[in-house]
Amino acid sequence: MRLLTHNMLASNIKGVINGFPLRIEPEKIVEKQVDFNPDFLKNMLPKLDWKALADASKIMGYSELPDEVPDQTVVDSSEFLQKLHHALLELHLEEGALVCPETGRRFPVNKGIPNMLLHEDEYHEQLNTTDSVVNFKFQDLNRYLCIRA
Repeated sequence: MRLLTHNMLASNIKGVINGFPLRIEPEKIVEKQVDFNPDFLKNMLPKLDWKALADASKIMGYSELPDEVPDQTVVDSSEFLQKLHHALLELHLEEGALVCPETGRRFPVNKGIPNMLLHEDEYHEQLNTTDSVVNFKFQDLNRYLCIRA
């Protein structure tokens, strides 16, 4: 899992208000070479939560990113963009876990894929709401068909 992905993920457990950023517990980190695209990086920069990215890159063993969002002159430099490229796209969490900051719930990461599926008790309330809407509509359809017959 790339840090780009990590920067977009949040805990979706019912009742969680602050599910971002997920804390990384790395077990295996790999580096994978990716073609450098400065335009992509410049376009992604405003969409990133910088503090979450900088903290995550440090946890992954890469401390080359500044703690604060750099000013535009730095952002335009090739040196900065190379560092951002490496942190965002080339560092991969291969094995480990992502941890919800509010509940402590661990989401495993295996072979670079985060498993964000919830246990039944973590989404049961949402499922019941959806089921009742579906059942209500099904009953209306059934009633309509009985009247027409």
